[in-house]
Amino acid sequence: MNRAFSRKKDKTWMHTPEALSKHYIPYNAKFLGSTEVEQPKGTEVVRDAVRKLKFARHIKKSEGQKIPKVELQISIYGVKILEPKTKEVQHNCQLHRISFCADDKTDKRIFTFICKDSESNKHLCYVFDSEKCAEEITLTIGQAFDLAYRKFLESGGKDVETRKQIAGLQKRIQDLETENMDLKNKVQDLENQLRITQVSTSPAGSVTPKSPSTDIFDMIPFSPISHQSSIPTRNGTQPPPVPSRSTEIKRDLFGAEPFDPFNCGAGDFPPDIQSKLDEMQEGFKMGLTLEGTVFCLDPLDSRC
Repeated sequence: MNRAFSRKKDKTWMHTPEALSKHYIPYNAKFLGSTEVEQPKGTEVVRDAVRKLKFARHIKKSEGQKIPKVELQISIYGVKILEPKTKEVQHNCQLHRISFCADDKTDKRIFTFICKDSESNKHLCYVFDSEKCAEEITLTIGQAFDLAYRKFLESGGKDVETRKQIAGLQKRIQDLETENMDLKNKVQDLENQLRITQVSTSPAGSVTPKSPSTDIFDMIPFSPISHQSSIPTRNGTQPPPVPSRSTEIKRDLFGAEPFDPFNCGAGDFPPDIQSKLDEMQEGFKMGLTLEGTVFCLDPLDSRC
């Protein structure tokens, strides 16, 4: 099996697997911002992005604006960027969408990663000032990616075929319900035609009402034309009114609403679950590259 990630040589993971699997690792940092990049990987790609965002921060700093502080929460479920006081999530970067992560070999504060945006599908480069924790944060993201990939292979990856079968069964159920509804409508049309035929073939001068025909259960067939009829039944009582047919909610043969495994559990599964699994598989297959590079190319770059 090919490795899903590449990392710096002679480096070990910073945390226990349980810490990232059951909880998250928090880090405080300053957020320089994010910018769109052309490629999902590459040292030159992130270097240009860092220089661009640093220059933008220099301008804002000269205008009296401070670099916003954020809290990073790293786990096997992704990298969350939160407002430190309110804990409001500003960005939620899923690990299978993160393709490249780098820290500065000469400046222990700056680190960056590239993540594919879930809505626009554009590659965005996020840049942070981490108070000399850049390398540790980079390795923590790498460890979380490794654990998430293993978890996907052990659980989600094995469930792909099962969920394909569920999706196929769901489609079959919907097809049967549509066919059942069409058959009901055809039966209703035949009943209406039969009722009209019986009325039109009655003797013209007859004053004696014709006894309504009954089915094998001695029941009068339903007809929307005669549901308010005053013709009494054999015991002299009025037949109960027939409830109107509702077409808003499709139901099966037993009157139950169709079962939808994708809507159970209040949205535990996305509508197109197979597409989501394929996306995760593609992301993990691309892998995460961890790099140590030099972002500060001149004295102007040395400080944000």
